[in-house]
Amino acid sequence: MNPAPSAADAHVGADAAALHDNAAMPSPQSPHPEPAADSNPQKSRTGLHRMWHATLYSIAGLRAGWTETAFRQEAIAAIVLLPLSLWVGQSWVECALLAGSVLLVLIVELLNSGIEASIDRVGLQWHLLSKRAKDLGSAAVLLSLLLCIAIWASALWHRWGA
Repeated sequence: MNPAPSAADAHVGADAAALHDNAAMPSPQSPHPEPAADSNPQKSRTGLHRMWHATLYSIAGLRAGWTETAFRQEAIAAIVLLPLSLWVGQSWVECALLAGSVLLVLIVELLNSGIEASIDRVGLQWHLLSKRAKDLGSAAVLLSLLLCIAIWASALWHRWGA
């Protein structure tokens, strides 16, 4: 005999239905609403001033990434693998692929951390869409790691295995 569905089951079912029902989403009044004049003073910067501030924000992002254990581990591996890519690669294309695959892992990890931080800012309670966003970010990191491992294994096999 099946127990009666609980209120939590009904909530999960409603969340699952919301994933496939875009008709319930309200449409904006204008496709490009005008921002308030003082909504973001950062947008008024141009030229070198904008580039300087963008660089400072990027450095702050790297520092924030360093607080993530996974990013720290991957960054330490990159410190070893990036110089090693110059030695393992037999042409500039191989060196670029080896180094690029390592950098791709770091980039995807930073994007995943940004997604997780955004979701956590919205709320720490469990929600199907929050879980889905975090799972998709995690899957992207996994795929970038598998790609990196495959490229490195191929290069090492090509250099010493055959």
